[in-house]
Amino acid sequence: MNIKICQCLEGARQASGLTVVIDVFRAFTLECFLMHQGARTVLPVADAEVAYRLKEKHPDWLLAGERHGIKLPGFDFGNSPSQIQDRDFTGRTVIHTTSAGTQGIDNAAGATEILTGSLANASAIARYILRENPEEVSLVCMGFESYEPSDEDTLCAEYIRSIVLGDPIPMEELKERAAAMRYTSGARFFLPEGQSHSPKEDFYLCTQIDLFDFVLHVVVGEEGVHEVRLEHIPA
Repeated sequence: MNIKICQCLEGARQASGLTVVIDVFRAFTLECFLMHQGARTVLPVADAEVAYRLKEKHPDWLLAGERHGIKLPGFDFGNSPSQIQDRDFTGRTVIHTTSAGTQGIDNAAGATEILTGSLANASAIARYILRENPEEVSLVCMGFESYEPSDEDTLCAEYIRSIVLGDPIPMEELKERAAAMRYTSGARFFLPEGQSHSPKEDFYLCTQIDLFDFVLHVVVGEEGVHEVRLEHIPA
């Protein structure tokens, strides 16, 4: 099995084989929580105008997402896991657009299969890769707004790869590296001016490891846009 780690939007465009598009802060952590809290599906779209058109066609669907970290006008939610973690999404469809993660999905045209990736379900992703045993795996780290590599996405990719290769990063080391991002790529969650849209609680939720035992498959759905489907991958 050939496993490569790719970075940002160009990395998504170079992805091949089974592709995991990783966005720890915060898109694909949010999608994990949405699905865990009962959402029927999430539709990750790159273009905000597509999101608005889908909402106009389906008024009962919910809009979630951001640009530059800030909730888009008319959206029901931003991109904050902590601000939705106590809500019931049973049976709901959520349209989701972000500056990084959903852009990666849209640009991974060379992938044979796409999963979303986060620390919250990293081990489940690794177990799925081991089960499927593909010839090629691309771990795409979308980074900050899809153009700047970030510590959290690279750590997630390295963790997944280490499990697949049979030499997992020790959990104590993993937690230490995740906590240290409080002073690097996660520092923005502690800025006073950002607490309304990027609260510090998001940092702590997004750096929790292996909360969920499922993977999120990305497929083309009935509306002709990408759709997320959940599959449990028990240990």
